[in-house]
Amino acid sequence: MLEKALTGSARYKTWMLFLAVIIGLGFLAYLRQFQTGLTLTGMSRDVSWGIYIAQFTFLVGVAASAVMLVIPYYLHDYKAFGKIVIFGEFLAIASVVMCMLFIVVDLGQPMRLLNVILHPTPGSVLFWDMIVLNGYLGLNLLCGWVVLECERKDVPPPKWIKPFIYLSIPWAISIHTVTAFLYAGLPGRHLWLTAILAPRFLASAFSSGPALLIILVFIVRKYANYDVGSKAIRTLATIVTYAAIANVFFMGLEFFTVFYSNIPSHEHALTYMFVGLHGYNNLVPFMWTSAVLAIGSILLLLTKAKKSEGILFLACIMLFTSFWIDKGIGLILGGFVPTPTEHVTEYLPKANEIMITLGVWAIGFFILSALYKIAVSVKSVPAHAEPSKEA
Repeated sequence: MLEKALTGSARYKTWMLFLAVIIGLGFLAYLRQFQTGLTLTGMSRDVSWGIYIAQFTFLVGVAASAVMLVIPYYLHDYKAFGKIVIFGEFLAIASVVMCMLFIVVDLGQPMRLLNVILHPTPGSVLFWDMIVLNGYLGLNLLCGWVVLECERKDVPPPKWIKPFIYLSIPWAISIHTVTAFLYAGLPGRHLWLTAILAPRFLASAFSSGPALLIILVFIVRKYANYDVGSKAIRTLATIVTYAAIANVFFMGLEFFTVFYSNIPSHEHALTYMFVGLHGYNNLVPFMWTSAVLAIGSILLLLTKAKKSEGILFLACIMLFTSFWIDKGIGLILGGFVPTPTEHVTEYLPKANEIMITLGVWAIGFFILSALYKIAVSVKSVPAHAEPSKEA
């Protein structure tokens, strides 16, 4: 089926060429970082994780969100998800690949990856993060490809694939839970030292991931003439809405606990993020933008989006942007303020760092576009028929 990704319309080829150019520029920026070192980034002794790990954290949630389609379709036989579940699994594949690439670029020297394999330390959360990410990637590749291949041949999926599909459900939960443990296990970082960090991660994942999927299937419907069905989109929008409400509720719990307890060391991070601390306020406009977009998108989803697909599309863009700011910028960068010695060290990504980040995102969208092209080609053409090159 891979050959289906090599043919397509002029629009598809132009899009893939554009992504290839961004990938090339990102790779050149990475070569510069590889030769010079992480001094090219905005990271420092006090801020050891920057935009790379922030994107990794966010994308793990996008990958985990595929379970919101797998559970209804495979466990509860929800037929409406029959056309969309493969798009969720392929989104998970592209997201996990980006997660791994962001870890690679953050290490500075990629050979350091071998230390996790050659010198395994089961007592380290990073070791288990490697296990769950690679396992989840393998499960989605196996399950998605086998099911799609069977659909292409117009035969039912083999029985042996079912256990792997069921295994992918708790595995999806595990990847974001383990990621949350990376932060919640650090006692010197007050913003992350909370027992509900994993539930917060999962709630935001089960909202932002399906929101992105809704955006993508609208684009697929417009430019590839493949419709997953309005019932599937409406159901997915309902999942997005309630997961987003849960995430906002969990964030509210954090504010109550921090400020009602009136412990200054716990207040500093949230104060820095939303009003600034000691004159430092880089994150303030981002966090207020995130808050406004989150509340606004939820209101739209509860009211207008039910009647208008255009408003639903806008609400999903707003929500995805909000949660990307929250986890892809605020949560990680805000967690480093203040330092354990009660100082403020602000972080700003540098141009080379941003170019590498764009390159990794371009790789993810390149993989996603190719996988979606294959899925649309298989699903929109009757079994045993010859697909058109313009599909």
